[in-house]
Amino acid sequence: MSGSYSAITEGIEVSVEPFYLDDESRPEAGEFIWAYMVEIHNGGDEPVQLKTRYWQITDAIGRQEEVSGEGVVGEQPVIEPGETYEYSSHCPLATDSGIMAGFFSMERPDGSLFDVTIPAFSLDLPDAIHSLN
Repeated sequence: MSGSYSAITEGIEVSVEPFYLDDESRPEAGEFIWAYMVEIHNGGDEPVQLKTRYWQITDAIGRQEEVSGEGVVGEQPVIEPGETYEYSSHCPLATDSGIMAGFFSMERPDGSLFDVTIPAFSLDLPDAIHSLN
Protein backbone atom coordinates (compact mmCIF):
# COMPACT_ATOMS: atom_id res chain seq x y z
CA MET A 1 0.00 0.00 0.00
CA SER A 2 1.33 3.44 -0.84
CA GLY A 3 1.00 6.00 1.95
CA SER A 4 0.54 3.25 4.49
CA TYR A 5 1.84 2.53 7.95
CA SER A 6 3.02 -0.98 8.81
CA ALA A 7 4.32 -3.12 11.67
CA ILE A 8 5.40 -6.76 11.92
CA THR A 9 4.81 -8.94 15.00
CA GLU A 10 5.89 -12.59 15.00
CA GLY A 11 5.78 -12.74 11.19
CA ILE A 12 2.35 -11.08 10.91
CA GLU A 13 2.48 -7.78 9.03
CA VAL A 14 -0.30 -5.25 9.54
CA SER A 15 -0.47 -2.34 7.08
CA VAL A 16 -2.99 0.49 7.34
CA GLU A 17 -3.78 3.24 4.86
CA PRO A 18 -6.14 6.02 6.03
CA PHE A 19 -8.33 8.15 3.73
CA TYR A 20 -10.27 11.31 4.59
CA LEU A 21 -13.92 11.05 3.48
CA ASP A 22 -14.69 14.61 2.45
CA ASP A 23 -18.16 13.74 1.10
CA GLU A 24 -19.26 12.19 4.42
CA SER A 25 -17.65 14.76 6.71
CA ARG A 26 -19.32 17.90 8.06
CA PRO A 27 -16.54 20.11 9.43
CA GLU A 28 -18.98 22.88 10.34
CA ALA A 29 -20.70 20.39 12.69
CA GLY A 30 -17.44 18.96 14.06
CA GLU A 31 -17.77 15.67 12.16
CA PHE A 32 -14.64 14.46 10.38
CA ILE A 33 -14.82 10.95 8.89
CA TRP A 34 -11.89 8.78 7.91
CA ALA A 35 -11.86 5.39 6.23
CA TYR A 36 -8.94 3.05 6.58
CA MET A 37 -7.88 -0.03 4.66
CA VAL A 38 -6.17 -2.77 6.66
CA GLU A 39 -4.04 -5.59 5.21
CA ILE A 40 -2.92 -8.44 7.45
CA HIS A 41 -0.25 -10.64 5.86
CA ASN A 42 0.74 -13.93 7.45
CA GLY A 43 4.47 -14.27 6.83
CA GLY A 44 4.71 -17.07 9.38
CA ASP A 45 4.66 -20.83 8.90
CA GLU A 46 1.31 -21.65 10.54
CA PRO A 47 -2.24 -20.35 10.18
CA VAL A 48 -3.55 -17.75 12.62
CA GLN A 49 -7.09 -16.70 13.45
CA LEU A 50 -7.94 -13.10 14.25
CA LYS A 51 -10.00 -13.33 17.45
CA THR A 52 -10.35 -9.76 18.79
CA ARG A 53 -9.39 -6.18 18.04
CA TYR A 54 -8.45 -3.24 20.24
CA TRP A 55 -8.17 0.36 19.03
CA GLN A 56 -7.12 3.49 20.86
CA ILE A 57 -8.30 6.61 19.05
CA THR A 58 -6.94 10.01 20.09
CA ASP A 59 -8.28 13.25 18.63
CA ALA A 60 -6.39 16.51 18.11
CA ILE A 61 -7.10 17.79 21.63
CA GLY A 62 -6.10 14.58 23.36
CA ARG A 63 -9.50 12.99 23.97
CA GLN A 64 -9.16 9.21 23.85
CA GLU A 65 -11.66 6.53 22.95
CA GLU A 66 -11.08 2.80 23.22
CA VAL A 67 -12.85 0.33 20.94
CA SER A 68 -12.61 -3.43 21.38
CA GLY A 69 -14.54 -6.48 20.35
CA GLU A 70 -14.58 -9.78 18.56
CA GLY A 71 -13.08 -10.00 15.09
CA VAL A 72 -13.21 -7.28 12.45
CA VAL A 73 -16.18 -6.27 10.29
CA GLY A 74 -18.15 -9.22 11.69
CA GLU A 75 -15.49 -11.81 10.84
CA GLN A 76 -12.83 -13.81 12.66
CA PRO A 77 -10.74 -14.81 9.65
CA VAL A 78 -8.21 -17.62 9.54
CA ILE A 79 -5.16 -16.37 7.64
CA GLU A 80 -3.05 -19.14 6.15
CA PRO A 81 0.76 -18.82 5.77
CA GLY A 82 1.55 -16.56 2.82
CA GLU A 83 -2.03 -15.22 2.62
CA THR A 84 -3.28 -11.68 3.14
CA TYR A 85 -6.63 -10.66 4.64
CA GLU A 86 -7.98 -7.20 3.80
CA TYR A 87 -10.84 -5.14 5.17
CA SER A 88 -11.89 -1.52 5.42
CA SER A 89 -13.67 0.42 8.12
CA HIS A 90 -14.11 4.02 9.20
CA CYS A 91 -13.62 6.33 12.17
CA PRO A 92 -15.47 9.54 13.04
CA LEU A 93 -13.65 12.30 14.92
CA ALA A 94 -14.85 15.59 16.38
CA THR A 95 -11.56 17.28 15.40
CA ASP A 96 -9.76 17.65 12.08
CA SER A 97 -6.94 15.25 12.99
CA GLY A 98 -6.06 12.39 15.27
CA ILE A 99 -4.13 9.17 15.76
CA MET A 100 -5.25 5.54 15.85
CA ALA A 101 -3.28 2.52 17.09
CA GLY A 102 -4.01 -0.84 18.63
CA PHE A 103 -3.61 -4.58 18.30
CA PHE A 104 -5.28 -7.73 17.06
CA SER A 105 -5.34 -10.80 19.28
CA MET A 106 -4.46 -13.84 17.15
CA GLU A 107 -4.85 -17.53 17.95
CA ARG A 108 -2.36 -20.19 16.88
CA PRO A 109 -3.45 -23.76 15.96
CA ASP A 110 -2.42 -24.92 19.46
CA GLY A 111 -4.91 -22.46 21.01
CA SER A 112 -2.32 -20.01 22.33
CA LEU A 113 -2.97 -16.30 21.83
CA PHE A 114 -0.61 -13.48 20.93
CA ASP A 115 -1.08 -9.78 20.19
CA VAL A 116 -0.17 -8.30 16.82
CA THR A 117 0.58 -4.59 16.74
CA ILE A 118 -1.56 -2.29 14.60
CA PRO A 119 0.86 0.56 13.80
CA ALA A 120 -0.02 4.04 14.98
CA PHE A 121 -1.31 6.03 12.03
CA SER A 122 -2.18 9.66 11.64
CA LEU A 123 -5.56 10.97 10.55
CA ASP A 124 -4.86 14.30 8.87
CA LEU A 125 -6.79 16.34 6.35
CA PRO A 126 -5.39 15.91 2.81
CA ASP A 127 -3.82 19.38 2.74
CA ALA A 128 -2.34 19.07 6.25
CA ILE A 129 1.24 18.18 7.04
CA HIS A 130 1.32 14.40 7.62
CA SER A 131 3.03 13.46 10.87
CA LEU A 132 2.34 11.44 13.97
CA ASN A 133 1.36 14.16 16.43
